[in-house]
Amino acid sequence: MELIADLHLHSKYSRAVSSQMVIPEMAQWAVKKGIGLLATGDWTHPVWLKELQANLEEISEGVYQFEPVPEVRFLLSTEIASIYSQAGKVRRIHTLVLAPNFDRVKKINQNLRSAGVNLMHDGRPMNGLSVKELAEIVLSVSPESLIIPSHLWTPWFGTYGDKGGFDSLQDAYGNWAKNIYAIETGLSSDPAANWRVKELDNCSILSFSDAHSPQKLGREASVFEVGDIEGLKYQEIREAVINQKIAYTIEFYPEEGKYHFTGHRKCGVVHSPEETRRLGEICPVCGRPLTVGVMQRVQELAGREVKSQRQKAENGLVMIYDQERKRPPYLMIVPLMEILAEALGTLAGSQRVAEAYHQLIKNFDSEFMVLLKTPTEEITEVSGLRVGEGIKRVREGEIIVEPGYDGVFGKVRIWPSGGKDQSEAQKQMSLF
Repeated sequence: MELIADLHLHSKYSRAVSSQMVIPEMAQWAVKKGIGLLATGDWTHPVWLKELQANLEEISEGVYQFEPVPEVRFLLSTEIASIYSQAGKVRRIHTLVLAPNFDRVKKINQNLRSAGVNLMHDGRPMNGLSVKELAEIVLSVSPESLIIPSHLWTPWFGTYGDKGGFDSLQDAYGNWAKNIYAIETGLSSDPAANWRVKELDNCSILSFSDAHSPQKLGREASVFEVGDIEGLKYQEIREAVINQKIAYTIEFYPEEGKYHFTGHRKCGVVHSPEETRRLGEICPVCGRPLTVGVMQRVQELAGREVKSQRQKAENGLVMIYDQERKRPPYLMIVPLMEILAEALGTLAGSQRVAEAYHQLIKNFDSEFMVLLKTPTEEITEVSGLRVGEGIKRVREGEIIVEPGYDGVFGKVRIWPSGGKDQSEAQKQMSLF
């Protein structure tokens, strides 16, 4: 069976995160979304860790459940922010860590405290450890843990990012690079961009939401093929990651990510990689350095071109494959609330969208069932022709995206005219 997993998110104890990011709300929203396997997030935070232990019961090895919502399983995850100097450059890198059980979590936390990390300060603890030192701390006490570079290409906090990153995993993690079995694409890149980097041939390419509010769960996700959800174990997911046995990933349109192109927000300057090569990395308005976008960094680090193949699947979905290498495919979606907002000519956070959203969930089980599997004719019967047409267009990739840059999210239009007034469409992004 297919299991949709979102293994990167944050609790209410992280900065700029909704107070609704608590286990009961997260579990209920996972059901609405159609997510079967969810991260706990933030187990490094002492108070949140106590809440996790109070709310979750281990039902199989390394897999946990919130009893009132039995449809959802949890894995123990956290993100750690390293800020340090190496080779004359300040590095700012976020790392996702999955642990096999609470005993290992406690040992990792103890070692982090011994290394001077203040775990109480934030759910995503900032520290001066290099990512190589972090990997050693985690894997020396918990070899079964997974270390995954978060949002790999993000300029400020990605391992490949322009502002604080490296040109290779080897440079960042040293001898521990061999223990990096997966990377996270982040919102501003897709698997095809990562397929171009030879170093990543031996890594699973995963996508998760990095949600800061329940509504953002599943905006990106990874799909695992598992035998039986009832007997699912942490080790089964770990082995799937190590062996690149991912069924497919579900991707946010990378152009919609807020660092896709190079630019300068204050001056309204945005450049594609081709324009950046031609015009340089200095803002033509103010003369300051531009924030180099994900696609520019991909061009710099790519060792090859990739031939992607688009194939239509069931219900009009388009799956994207690497023609030359056997890598898991992916598909791209627009979150249902965004589709409804444009179709109804209102804001994604409006009451009208909320009512239409919950009507669709009531009829078709979950958001992913609506976006990926339900025939559009049935959607039309419930929500009208324009909503059905919008979902059809998204499945087929017939949309228009204005790329994001320098912290500005891109803008998606399903209809060439942009539909109704979209001037406030990005308000839904206020909680990353």
